[in-house]
Amino acid sequence: MRISPAVLAFVLSGGVAMAASVPLPRPRPAAEATPVPQERPDVKQATPAAKPDEAKPDEAKTQEAAKPSACQLSLVAVAAFSPQPPLKGAGECGIDDPVRLEAVVLADKSRVAVNPLAVLRCDMAAAVAQWIREGMAPVAARLGSPLRGIENFDSYDCRGRNRVFGAKMSEHGRGNALDIKGLKLQSGTIAYLTDPHVAKAVRTDLRASACGRFMTVLGPGSDGYHENHIHVDLAERKSDYRLCQWEIRQPLDRASPSPHIASSRSPSPLEPMLSEASAPATDAVPLPPRRAAERR
Repeated sequence: MRISPAVLAFVLSGGVAMAASVPLPRPRPAAEATPVPQERPDVKQATPAAKPDEAKPDEAKTQEAAKPSACQLSLVAVAAFSPQPPLKGAGECGIDDPVRLEAVVLADKSRVAVNPLAVLRCDMAAAVAQWIREGMAPVAARLGSPLRGIENFDSYDCRGRNRVFGAKMSEHGRGNALDIKGLKLQSGTIAYLTDPHVAKAVRTDLRASACGRFMTVLGPGSDGYHENHIHVDLAERKSDYRLCQWEIRQPLDRASPSPHIASSRSPSPLEPMLSEASAPATDAVPLPPRRAAERR
């Protein structure tokens, strides 16, 4: 069966018309993109501030440590120092309120330098400053020149007593002790506190002023560990017991002792025996007579 071209053209045109009349579905709306904020390099992003009750413990301790203590506020009138952060060493070693003592300011505004600088607990630094101002400087001036410095032999040091392994912790480990070796005068002279050639009255008065202020004073004759320096500390003991052991020694010249030393020195118990043994022989000691049986 043959289909005429006219019929075929009609059928095709009708199909196209039908297809064109069928509505197409509406396109879905495009998803709206969420805008992403762009950071500007010249603008810093703000961070929410922490509430006062939400402050970190470490930050609170740091802020508290930055404030000067009551001791530091009073010390500033009599000393030059720099506050230090709390120190913590092994075991019980450490200082809660440490300062680095640089110099003590006297009443006439002159300074007594601490060399080398001493790291101490603030209360100990205050006690040292008052001792230098009221006790040490006036006595040292009797040596012929104003006091201008002290030789620091040891201050804060985490160790046992007398540097003995296993010994009880020293007060140096708490920043509660200072060892002083000598006094430097304005003339340049250094007077060592344990030197027997330094005026006895000066050393005696320095000992009295130290023992009246500190809980412990150790020097020559104490324990064998303080023969060349003086140790002072504020150790706490029962009934506020004080320990003052500083022997004021005098120079002894065995060849030719000075008259005032020879007159005040007590003779040793062995000296009479030695003098008798060294005495020259005078007459010969007579022998006892022979027995009768031995006579010939």
